[in-house]
Amino acid sequence: MVAVIHDPDLEQRLIAERQADGSDRFDEVWEGVYNMAPMPNDEQQQLVAEFTTILTIVVKWQRLGVVLPGINVSNRRSDWQRNFRCPDVAVFLKHTKSENRGTHWLGGPDLAIEIVSEGDRTFEKLPFYGEIGTRELLVVERDPWRLRLYRLEGTRLVLAGESTAMDPISLMSEVVPLSFKFQSDVAVEQVDGDRPCIVIHSQEGSQQWTI
Repeated sequence: MVAVIHDPDLEQRLIAERQADGSDRFDEVWEGVYNMAPMPNDEQQQLVAEFTTILTIVVKWQRLGVVLPGINVSNRRSDWQRNFRCPDVAVFLKHTKSENRGTHWLGGPDLAIEIVSEGDRTFEKLPFYGEIGTRELLVVERDPWRLRLYRLEGTRLVLAGESTAMDPISLMSEVVPLSFKFQSDVAVEQVDGDRPCIVIHSQEGSQQWTI
């Protein structure tokens, strides 16, 4: 369900309440339009933590760049709060073209990860991510489970490949030395049922992680 609020006083009160209790953590502004995002569920938070941990080992600990579990990215140097998005995980390599402004990054991550939740607008973010120069975007879809890897061509993110439990193709990143795929014969136990596991493999050795 989408709610459109035309009362400016109510709008400001709702935003202030969310800021006061911290529930605005994942809210975004799209060209001046405030988008209120739900807090991620347990499964999504676990996936964010696990992707962040592995990328920290592979990227940050090797001094290749920084790994952030959520950050503001914008196409504006100033007045950035009028237009920004918040990927679930963001990697900025040492020689990234993007600029750390403290409050936000001006320009896209070298690798962004988005974990899809019911009713969210992940795929509507692709044009923005392409325009700000996001080099790769890994989208983790749930119900049904699917990995999609997008790669920057010009100012557009183009689908480079996808992996499912039924067709577990390995998706090779050109940004970080990792590949991603599902493993159909192994499941991860969840409180509300099992899910297929995601296998992340190092392109530079035998290291492998299952999440």
